[in-house]
Order: sequence, then structure tokens, then C-alpha cells
Amino acid sequence: MKYSFSYIVRLQFLGFRFSGWQKQTNAKTLHDMVDKTLSFVFEGGNYKTIGVGRTDAKVSANTYYIQMFTEGLVDEASFIDSLNANFSPDFRAISIQKVGRGFNIINSPKIKEYHYYFSFGGKNHPFAAPFIINLSENLDLEAMMEAAKLFVGEHYFHKYCTRPSEKTIFKRVIDSCEIVENDILTANFFPEKSYIFKVRGKGFLRYQIRLMMATLFEVGKGNLDLQFIEASLKEDNDRMYMRNNAPSSGLQLYDIELEL
Repeated sequence: MKYSFSYIVRLQFLGFRFSGWQKQTNAKTLHDMVDKTLSFVFEGGNYKTIGVGRTDAKVSANTYYIQMFTEGLVDEASFIDSLNANFSPDFRAISIQKVGRGFNIINSPKIKEYHYYFSFGGKNHPFAAPFIINLSENLDLEAMMEAAKLFVGEHYFHKYCTRPSEKTIFKRVIDSCEIVENDILTANFFPEKSYIFKVRGKGFLRYQIRLMMATLFEVGKGNLDLQFIEASLKEDNDRMYMRNNAPSSGLQLYDIELEL
């Protein structure tokens, strides 16, 4: 079916109860919930949605975009209110913008910023589980901070990707990468101190951020050193991906700069 109008809708969601964005058989997914909600908003009218990208199970997003195709014009002023009135508490619609029919959200240039929230030492309050990963071991935070800087720039990320295809491009550029104290996500049940692994770039591989985070955890534990990180990013690395994958619930798609 050909649709006459196209819109970009900005969303936020808590992914802890969902099996990622992509629709799956016998799984509760974010895309399914968005489309089911839109079916109430449009009262059975025809529409189609495409997400800006996939997310892993339990991953949340402070910023996420969908491209929405419709047969008729949408009343932008009332649409967001109607969508939020029908959304479950896991979702919030922020804005809507009409774009040309030729716009393609998948191919449009974009920069993504991911945050991974973690703490270490004493066990966290259970309420923090959907947001912050807690390690019982004491970590060498300074070593992790130094190691994180090594990811910045153009490198070969064979070791930080799972199940690549024959067409996967491993040579990627990371614009910035750092570990800082968390002053963004706060609550009275969070630990006194927590941290954010911030990564920013144009494109990431399957599980790349979580594999990088898990590797930094190993640096913090003293099991890996800076030389290992440097060698893992070279073109002649052994191309065997890292086996440890950090838990998904600590990961958040924090921001997307979408070129409209």
C-alpha cells in the first residue's frame, strides 16, 4: 500500500519488560506495543511504522524515533496527547514532525549516543535493577577510564560484534567514549555513587556497546590491561568476539541526532 503522508515521531520508553524493538513471534516487543497503541489512536485506520533501529531486550531509550506513514493528514496538535493517553506507562511520545515521502529514517545520517549505567561494591536496592547494573567486586575505575579512551577514533571492532554477516563492516569510528560519574539518572533508591559509560558515534555493531562495557569491567577487575584493549582494536586482531556480554538493562539509547 502507498501512503500519502510521512511523519517522524520522537518517543521514550523503558525497555525492561520487552524483548527489544523488533517484532517477534511469541515475544512482547516495543514495536508491537507502539503499533497496537496506534491502532487505537487511528481507530483501525491504515498506517505503517518503521523504527530508527533495533534495540536489545531490556534496553531503554531516552530518545527513539519512528517514521509513521498514513493515508491522511494527522492533526499534530492533538496526536501526541492522544498517543500518550493510550500508551502504557512504559512509553511516552514527545513530538511529531511531518517529513517528505522520500525521507528514509533507516538511511538518514544520524549520530547515536549510548549510556551504560553501572555501580560496584555494595548491593543496590532492587528498584534500581531496570536502570543500573551492579557488580559486587570493587573496580579500578581509573584503569577503566583510561581504557575507555582507547576506543575513540577509527578502529576494527571484530572482537566487539556477535553474529556478523558477510557484509558487516567492522571498521568503525567512535567520536567520543568516556566513563563519568552519573549525574543524569537519579532516584532516592539509587546507590550513593554510580557511573556512566558514554559512547557516541554514527553506527554500532550487534552487541558492540555491551561487549565493550564487559571488557572494561574485566579491566576494572584486573583481568585485562590497556595493552589488550589496544591490540583488540587493530586490523590484525584474532577476530574472535569477546565472550562476556554486559547485561542489557544497564544500556540506554540516550540521544539520536537525526538529520531531517
